[in-house]
Parts: sequence; structure tokens; C-alpha cells
Amino acid sequence: MGIELSKHYVLAAGGTGGHMVPAAALAEELTRRGHRVALISDQRGVRFPGLFAEGPGGIQTHVLPAGRFQVKRPAGWPSAVREMLRGRAMARELYRTFKPAAVIGFGGYPAMPALLAAFANKIPTAVHEQNAVLGRVNRLVAGRVDAIATSYATTERLAVKHEGKVHLVGNPVREAVLALRSRPYPLLEEDGIFRVLVTGGSQGASILSRVVPDGLAMLPITFRRRLQVTHQARIEDIDAVRAQYAEHQIPAELATYLPDMPEQLAWAHLVIARAGASTIAELTAAGRPAILVPLPSATDDHQTANAREITKAGGARTIPQPDFTAVELAKQMQKLGLDPAALENAATRARSVGRPHAVRDLADLVESLDSPVSRLPVGKAAPRQEAFA
Repeated sequence: MGIELSKHYVLAAGGTGGHMVPAAALAEELTRRGHRVALISDQRGVRFPGLFAEGPGGIQTHVLPAGRFQVKRPAGWPSAVREMLRGRAMARELYRTFKPAAVIGFGGYPAMPALLAAFANKIPTAVHEQNAVLGRVNRLVAGRVDAIATSYATTERLAVKHEGKVHLVGNPVREAVLALRSRPYPLLEEDGIFRVLVTGGSQGASILSRVVPDGLAMLPITFRRRLQVTHQARIEDIDAVRAQYAEHQIPAELATYLPDMPEQLAWAHLVIARAGASTIAELTAAGRPAILVPLPSATDDHQTANAREITKAGGARTIPQPDFTAVELAKQMQKLGLDPAALENAATRARSVGRPHAVRDLADLVESLDSPVSRLPVGKAAPRQEAFA
């Protein structure tokens, strides 16, 4: 048998949770397999709470400039090009010392300089798309990368000519969420506590905060008295939301951030949420029924596309935002919540479209992007490089 060899990989991702969470999951898996990993992102990404910890044998983090091309502001494009080229030059310098076997992009403009530098240096590349619509940056590089990893069986805005390099892997989730797959759906008795989890993310939480308390208040009193709500709200909304629940006499725990999200998900009988990529991946991994309200301002309306698979399977009900009223929410809640067997069936259906091996399959794909550069026997670390300022 030959010596097991370690490789170096660069992961490049924009600074939002939708990009950073799967990148972090892949980094953890590649590290577990004995490889060295570096992250290229923006200031938000490298400081994302609880995802990328530096240290001996840990993840190198690098902040590179990346211009943002705003369609409605073409006057800023020359400056964005300059920043992008400056970021590419810095990435090429990093590759000179770190010598990656492959560079993997997760979307967002901060991923662009890393991929451009990889193309220039002829380093194998792949991109991972979390949404059911191929994102703008991934569309720009789709023709040049070696592989495109997708999270859904159908991905919109993906050119037919690129289908030969598409690999369906799913969207990686945290281990703590994946562990819920082996736990049964929480027991729901006809007169027992009914736990509702409400989460909308930083951009989309306000409408949930406005509608959900009043919608729950419209439920029959025998149902309403069983409710126990955990509601993630924006800081500017939280006092008003707390007052609404108090007025309706609905027990509710409110927070601007839920650090124990996997545990909250474990105990939830129903989730009311936006349809972001990470949310859908976690719902389908854990097997939790949901009422989904796609964010209409999401690029290319990708949240509506994200919700289709779980909704078609019977694991969720989707309400377009213009139709998301207290009356409609109460109607959908009663259809789901008054029949424990139907709710548990919806949980099973949500679970049926989960892809629990996403991180394993993505890591296998990344390892297959073979390159003779930077192979070190496992256990021997390469000299650590300082992060760019």
C-alpha cells in the first residue's frame, strides 16, 4: 500500500451564512481526512461566529479585496474591476506558497478573485451551488471550472452545455443538525405542547414578526393554549413582537440569534421560516415540517425555487409573501397542526428529500480534482502562511 497523502485546498466563499456554512462543513471534512485547508472570504466571512477557528493544524483565513458589480450602478464597475484584479494578484501569491491541489468556490463576489487566480495558475476548480438557481458568480465561472456541485436535482439558470460536469451532492449541514436524522420526530399528543420555531434570518425576519403572532392568535383557543413558540427576530423588532405575544397570552421565547439552533430544531413540531438554502437543507436533514415564506427580493427569486422540492414532496407548505397574512397562516396551521398523524407524515416527507451524505459526497468530488501539487504525507504540516490584511 502507498502512503496516504495530504493535499492543500482553498475554499472561497462570500460572507453570508448561506455560503459560509457549507464551506465550513467541507473544511471540517477535508481536515478530518488529513488535508490542509485555507479560506478566502471577506471580513464578514472570516469572522462568522463559530465556523472557522484558526490555530495549529486549523484553517488559514485570508481576506482579499473583491469588487462588487451592482447592475444599477455601472459607474462603480471600473473600481470593482480594479479591486477584483488586486484580489486575484494576492490569491496568486498565496497559491505560490500554499500550493493548493484545487480551489472550490461557494458563491458570492469574495469567491471570484480566488477562482480567477486558479484559472490563471491552471489549478483545478469546482463550485458548489447551494440554491435551486445557479448564482451570479457561479454562472460567470461555470464554463471554466472543472466541476459544478449542485444541491437540487433541478437547478435553474444552468446552461445545458455545462450539464456534463454537474454533480448532485446536496447542501452540507452542521454535524449537530445531521445528528437529528437519527432522532425520532418529537412526540405530539392531541392535548400536548405544540412547539413552533420561527426563524427568518437577518434579511427576512420582519414580516414573520409582523404576521406570526397575530396568525397564531387566530387559532382555536384549545390549540392556542398548547403553543410554545421560539421566535428569532431582528433587534429593532423584538420588543414589539414580545408585546404581541404577551397580548395574545402565547408563551414565547424571543432572541435575535439562536446559537442552539440544532437543539431548537430537535424539539420543534413545526417551523415557520424563509426558504434560504441552509434552512431547507436543515429541515430536510432533520425531517421537520414547515410553512415557508420565500423572500421575494432574493436574487432570481431563488427562495421560491428552493421551496419547490420539499413542498412537492409534502414536507412543507409554501405561502408567497403577498399572500402571507395572519388569516392564511392560521388556516395552514390548522390544516397541519390539528392532526398529529398528518404532521408526522409531513416530517417523514421532508426527511425523504434530505441529502445526508452531502459533505461526504462533496469532499469525494473535491478529492477527485486531482493535481500533483502539494502532496504531503499525512501528519506533516506545511509551513503556515500569514493571512493577508
